[in-house]
Amino acid sequence: MENGGPLSPPAPRSTGKYILLLGLMCALPAVTSDIYVPSLPDVARDLATSTTAVQLTMTGVLVGGAFGQLVVGPLSDRLGRRLPVLIGVAMHVLISLLCAVAPGIGWLITLRFLQGFFNASATVVALAVIRDRFVGADASRLLSRLMLVIGAAPMFAPSLGGVIAGQFGWRGVFVGLALFGAVLWVVVWRRLPETLHPEFRREAGLGPALRGYRELLRDRHFVAVAVLPGLGMGLLISYVVGSPFVLREGYGLSANQFALLFAVNGIALVGGAQINAALVRRIAPIRILRVALPASLTMSVVLLAIALTGFGGLFGLLVALWLLLLLVNFVPPNASAIALNRYGAMAGTAAAFLGSMQTGIAGVVSPLVGVLGGDARAMCLVMVGCAATALAVLALATPAYRRGGWHSL
Repeated sequence: MENGGPLSPPAPRSTGKYILLLGLMCALPAVTSDIYVPSLPDVARDLATSTTAVQLTMTGVLVGGAFGQLVVGPLSDRLGRRLPVLIGVAMHVLISLLCAVAPGIGWLITLRFLQGFFNASATVVALAVIRDRFVGADASRLLSRLMLVIGAAPMFAPSLGGVIAGQFGWRGVFVGLALFGAVLWVVVWRRLPETLHPEFRREAGLGPALRGYRELLRDRHFVAVAVLPGLGMGLLISYVVGSPFVLREGYGLSANQFALLFAVNGIALVGGAQINAALVRRIAPIRILRVALPASLTMSVVLLAIALTGFGGLFGLLVALWLLLLLVNFVPPNASAIALNRYGAMAGTAAAFLGSMQTGIAGVVSPLVGVLGGDARAMCLVMVGCAATALAVLALATPAYRRGGWHSL
């Protein structure tokens, strides 16, 4: 295992611009998903398909991202950070335009899978660049700051998507995604430096990639911690894919009302990330996880109880949901920083594994909301499952709750 070292490049001076650049890269998959959320019911009607089938277009992005990260990670450890992301974002632009002319739901699901596959390059490279230059609490703090940029996606993307869809239909949303990708490509090309030190470049090919993943899989603490961001994302994606149907069809909200509520909940996501960024200056990331996960499970159970009993109506549901979303972003930054800190010399491969687990688990979880009925109860039940599993993993598969054991993480 590598914990950084003298070969790690120094942190950049213009940290604000650096965070913005990496945040835009990390936000690409989030924007790709969230700008499209208000259009889900419209897509179902236009393509004459079911709620579950339309939700698979969201699943496709996540599962595609999981596979893409496994491929891009080792490549970025060999070829450097810049080339993979430039190719991936260029493909995002092309595939977005193809989504805009998709003739049926099958084509759209397939294209969304490919969109997620190539989008993965932006996330993997951003995480690898962070590990190239930061470790430990510094990495966790930077990841939390990135959530300020990433959190803008659920705050503004649905509103923007709703406006675009209102003027040009849901197909126009994908044209907007292509334009965003084109702008991001230019910014990356001009502003992203190469951060992979020549002495850290690894042998390319399937064999070396598999050996790298085998090494990671043998570290059970790494695997356990790497699962946590995925379960956190699973909880969040349950809300993302379920809320349009729960709030628009179940509670009769208009598209604009839904977009406004989505933005308000985005404030909770950003707020939680920024509170975490302040806390990690004084508290170890693992100690924050030990509190955040039980709190998330407790709040998700409260949310489920409200959905089952109807207590408080829509207002009660939204208050509990907001508080749960406030807790969500205490998990991925800290778990990711702990996991990446263990493998400095293969940061791209470790980031790929981490990101693949995150999007892969979320991709598996997301259809469950539709399968279980697509209503508020189904959405909340999946959230409880994700929170309970995350707490069980931390408690049973790591020494986090053993006396002094968390120091080994």
